[in-house]
Amino acid sequence: MSNFLLSQGYERGKIDKTLFIKKAYNEIILVQVYVDDIIFGSTNESLCEQFVKAMQGEFEMSMMGELNYFLGLQIKHFQHGTFHIQSKYYRELLKKFDMEKCKEAATPIATICYLDTSEKGANVDQTIGSLLYLTVSRPNIMFNMCLCARY
Repeated sequence: MSNFLLSQGYERGKIDKTLFIKKAYNEIILVQVYVDDIIFGSTNESLCEQFVKAMQGEFEMSMMGELNYFLGLQIKHFQHGTFHIQSKYYRELLKKFDMEKCKEAATPIATICYLDTSEKGANVDQTIGSLLYLTVSRPNIMFNMCLCARY
């Protein structure tokens, strides 16, 4: 699929190699590929229609309609923009790690704490990786999660 998209004039993203970008005049189309899922959007509807036609001509694929969920994130479309909502994902995390009844905290990390590497080589808590994914769009808690992930 990558070769096909590149042959159609798309450029691969510089950081995310699963992102493909095509610019046509003052318009742009973005195509994100994740395993066997593709999401795409454009500043011009005709670019989306051209993309669908080209892809269906080359691959067997079906259109699922407007994006509502992607990688555990709920997508909501409003008149003034498109937003992703993580409430379903974090509720599933709380349930997975048996933390549904935990007390909320205004400060997500102790203001006085000392973190150090484990000399015993203890296994890393799986919640760290899950929370890192959750915090990608939450800079107010991203620093704390990255700090914990170091140790």
